[in-house]
Amino acid sequence: MALLGLLGAIGSTAVAQRTTRSEDSPARLEDRDRQYEQLSRDVDSLERELGIVKRVVKLVTPSVVHIEAEHRTRPDLQEAGSGVVVSLGGKPFVLTNRHVIKNSSPRQIRIQLANGNVAAPDRIWSDPETDVAVMRVPVKGLLPARLGNSDAMEIGEQVLAVGSPFGLSQSVTRGIISAKGRYNLDLGEGEVLLQNFLQTDAAINPGNSGGPLLNFRGEVIGINTAIASNSGGNEGIGFSIPINIVIRIANDLAKTGEVTRGFLGVKLDSLFDLRRARLFGLPRLTGTRVKSIEPHSPAALAQFQIDDVILRYDGIRVEDDDHLISLVKLTAIGRQVPVTVFRDRRAQQISVQIGDLHAHPVGNE
Repeated sequence: MALLGLLGAIGSTAVAQRTTRSEDSPARLEDRDRQYEQLSRDVDSLERELGIVKRVVKLVTPSVVHIEAEHRTRPDLQEAGSGVVVSLGGKPFVLTNRHVIKNSSPRQIRIQLANGNVAAPDRIWSDPETDVAVMRVPVKGLLPARLGNSDAMEIGEQVLAVGSPFGLSQSVTRGIISAKGRYNLDLGEGEVLLQNFLQTDAAINPGNSGGPLLNFRGEVIGINTAIASNSGGNEGIGFSIPINIVIRIANDLAKTGEVTRGFLGVKLDSLFDLRRARLFGLPRLTGTRVKSIEPHSPAALAQFQIDDVILRYDGIRVEDDDHLISLVKLTAIGRQVPVTVFRDRRAQQISVQIGDLHAHPVGNE
């Protein structure tokens, strides 16, 4: 009897639970509907941002191209990458990375436009030290992308990367600017000596090389160039050449076929170390020491002094002499640049107008 009584009690409880579930079901459905409605309202509030992304993609992708380049001496080898159409001197050109096309002649390069048409360049120029390449494409109707100001980009700003990862053309990924001023990266065959990269976590994979990095105004602010990866695929660390640097180099190449380099006119102390830094009154090793100054150079005119320790150049902290040399050579000729030096145990500001290295082929930088 006790056992039957227990089974009866369990059965009664189960019936009661089924009754409760049945009675609660409409309430739960109403609550679920309310949650869907709230989610819909929340998405509506994001629609402006979501709409901006879609508008950026719609505006810029007609300017992005897919590139396939056959090896000059080994037809079985082919490099794939991306590019973006820009206006140089009022004429359209395609920007990409040198490593995408460096082993190919113009007739071995196939450029697939956004509308599906295929073209070939009739002239190509490239700069090994920055990995920038420019191609002239004799096709009417090319639509140049709008250029932004990469100097104005700040860490944390949202960006979009467009390209052809693994041959999948017109692919778009989203991320932020993770860092600025990256240098001393081991890239390719060690040819890319002048580095001042933007770092982004927007997914960049093989095939993205040469494609644009965009701000949310639809402006190109970088050319995607490299990734840091143990696997060969995206791991959230990609690097882009700032568009201000790219355009300066591209203009030089398209006009003269050569690139001008900035010149400061100082020789630097390659032996500058922590011990010497402390002798000058610095608490840690930073910057680079001026060992001598070229007469009549930009540094001389700006009144640099021997034993100045250059701490910052154009707002960027100088890590060592190679870093400063890279920054100076990437600077536009004639630009006025703020420099912070450590002199007489205190920081001082100097403004210097950068000269042309070709006109002063002496000194470290």
